[in-house]
Amino acid sequence: MAIPAAQLEQHRKALTGHCYRMMGSAVDADDAVQETIVRAWRSLDRFDGRASLRTWLHRIATNVCLDLLADRSRRARPIESGTAGTADDALETMPRTHWLEPVPDARTVPADADPAEAVALRQSIRLAFVAALQHLPPKQRAALLLTEVVGCSAAEVAETLDTSVASVNSALQRARATLAERNVAEAPSTELSEEQKKLVDSYVEAFLRYDVDALVGLLHRDATLSMPPYTLWLRGHDVIRKWLVGPGSGCRGSRLIPTAACGSPAFAQYRPGAPGGGPGYHPWALIVLELAGDRIAGWNAFLDTETIFPLFGMPRELPA
Repeated sequence: MAIPAAQLEQHRKALTGHCYRMMGSAVDADDAVQETIVRAWRSLDRFDGRASLRTWLHRIATNVCLDLLADRSRRARPIESGTAGTADDALETMPRTHWLEPVPDARTVPADADPAEAVALRQSIRLAFVAALQHLPPKQRAALLLTEVVGCSAAEVAETLDTSVASVNSALQRARATLAERNVAEAPSTELSEEQKKLVDSYVEAFLRYDVDALVGLLHRDATLSMPPYTLWLRGHDVIRKWLVGPGSGCRGSRLIPTAACGSPAFAQYRPGAPGGGPGYHPWALIVLELAGDRIAGWNAFLDTETIFPLFGMPRELPA
């Protein structure tokens, strides 16, 4: 069946979202999608049209991810790694391959997705959901995603994973139970209410003023602050306030560029001072905010800007 390369490319965003959910890394997802496109192009003569092109490509992508995951450990969030710390704790790091990474909404939601589908796709890339997925064995993870996100039948999933329909149904039951235990079975809406939009605006205003009291006042009482690749994470108003006025005070005077990551409000943060000590601002963090009602429940600052900022199309520095 003759299929132009451009038709394969039309599915890149959907495949990126699928591979991100499987891998927990936008970088790894890009690699997996590229390998998927290559394998698909080489196998076009075997595409018989029994399944849709979308389903066929997701099958290939799933098996690419399973191959890559065979020799990789689970990605995690700092809040899953030990107990909450204090502002006085020493800072230790883990390599970037250890941590769950953010993904731009713009790279995972197809432009032609209808509004309801777009909302569902953004919900399925939330940090909490993708982190919970990493606790599932890879094939169980694949079965859940192919069924509930991609919309494949149990028979199609069984064919993809080279197993039986009964095994797929059993895997789905176990996967759903695991997600329920982690309180992510019911996804909150990624569409911000007017109150939440004001909350995000207030966060930006307070951050640019570096008004610590105002920032802390926007947080849920059990809010968390994490800063991968650091293993340290903090919980609660008092500890986070102490961090912001202490080790975190270097963020004073920062600039923020809004974006969207993992179905959530996000910002590229630039600290004062260009490389070499000149005027301007240098990349510091990709901030992803997790909201709960009218408060911020999770403040996630991903510090690996060298890896992350290019994915979001962010400049290497800002002028003074």
